[in-house]
Amino acid sequence: MNVLKLTAVFFFLCWGVFSGRAQHLKPGFDKAEYRELIYLSSTSFEAPSKAKLIPKPEHSKLAYQSKSIGLDNAWELWMKDRTTAVLCIRGSTAKSESWLANLYAAMVPAKGELNIDAQHTFKYELSADPKAAVPAGFLISTAFIAEDMLPKIDSCYQSGMRDFIIMGHSQGGAIGYLLTAHLYSLQKQGRLASDIRFKTYCSAAPKPGNLYFAYSYESVTQDGWAYNVINAADWVPQTPFSVQMLDDFPEISPVPLIEGMIKKQSFFKRLILNMMYNKVRNPSRKVVKRYQKLLGEEMAKRIKTYLPDYEAPAYYNSSNYVRTGTSVILYPKPGYDQKFPNFLLIYTCSIRNKQGSL
Repeated sequence: MNVLKLTAVFFFLCWGVFSGRAQHLKPGFDKAEYRELIYLSSTSFEAPSKAKLIPKPEHSKLAYQSKSIGLDNAWELWMKDRTTAVLCIRGSTAKSESWLANLYAAMVPAKGELNIDAQHTFKYELSADPKAAVPAGFLISTAFIAEDMLPKIDSCYQSGMRDFIIMGHSQGGAIGYLLTAHLYSLQKQGRLASDIRFKTYCSAAPKPGNLYFAYSYESVTQDGWAYNVINAADWVPQTPFSVQMLDDFPEISPVPLIEGMIKKQSFFKRLILNMMYNKVRNPSRKVVKRYQKLLGEEMAKRIKTYLPDYEAPAYYNSSNYVRTGTSVILYPKPGYDQKFPNFLLIYTCSIRNKQGSL
């Protein structure tokens, strides 16, 4: 009887240990968890002058640091409390190719193939919705990061790791969005184990896609598994430029009804109504076309300077970028502007001095 009791207690304790470990990563925004992620993302990726002002991570150890890949992208693998792997993605650097990733903002479909170099074709499905679209530059960066990261995820999994946190600041946050969608897609396809749990903390991230990508991303990360922390005074979360066209509305909307109603009118009424309708519809269409030329075709030519074998995909005819996912908003307090004056002009000038004009 004593042996049975001891056996029962032993199995109960073992179940508690392993089930506790499986549930170690919990949903919901955790300030302490995010603070640790900010510390570790600054340890290696920030300039030494800035990094020394930020405390060192208390619960994490660096396990791997990638070389510079893609458009001067990089990422690190950290082990947090020996139970969670942190996949930390670097943001923009002072190099021209890094800023090309930001400026190459023409939309491409969220599902397809990307020929990033002669040896590699990146197949992706960031959303099953055919109307979902994402920025071309961030997609290129995601392709290189994912290729280097997946073997490390597999090694962690083989060692027993099941909990993974994705962390990215600024440009790294935008890549974090797309990477999160990619990893969930690989799970759905059976290419990643279904018992891996991902939690995402983006920080000061740009807008990662259009409304349909946002719907898709939010549907798979809802219930507390993804956040974007935003300083309300920051300009980065307001990029890329957004333009909403009538074409961005779904098929079931007033737009087809209005167009159908105009067609039914007499000739002169139809002529007048079409003139009025075109004044509403055409300006946004022209702007999107201009964006595709400048932020798509022109930027793609410059991308080939760094990635000679890159083949630009067909662009998605939209520029309706939106804020995506659950946001944690940090409002500046009185005196913030005096303590942290606008540094954009100084920073841009320093980039030009180091690298020359883009």
